[in-house]
Amino acid sequence: MHATVNWRDGLVFEAKSGSGHAVTMDGNKTEAASPMELVLMAAGGCSSVDVVSILEKARQQVTGVQCEVKGERADTVPAVFTHVHLHFIVTGTDVAEKHVERAVALSADKYCSVAKMLEASVKVTHSYVIENEGENA
Repeated sequence: MHATVNWRDGLVFEAKSGSGHAVTMDGNKTEAASPMELVLMAAGGCSSVDVVSILEKARQQVTGVQCEVKGERADTVPAVFTHVHLHFIVTGTDVAEKHVERAVALSADKYCSVAKMLEASVKVTHSYVIENEGENA
């Protein structure tokens, strides 16, 4: 796996993955997400892939998964993350709590490479809520 990062101007960079996908990063957060924001997004994306995959294999009627990721950073330089919390909002019909709890736990404990990597130096926590579709209709 590899990537290339090219400076555009100011503190704006374009990163390109070995698979050919590009993303813009901005140290000032005016044109794009900052690299640290991308770390949070990567953790949420990686864990969300796991949760959706596990729930689909469990034949749960999931229609939506949202992962809200919050990161706390150190007050000193380098301003590394000290705590990252991933909160999953799972929407669907008759989604069993035991399956969501299991999916989130498996992602946290076994599958999410990004969160596991962060876990070496960052406190990573998880939570979830299930919203049954049609309850508010």
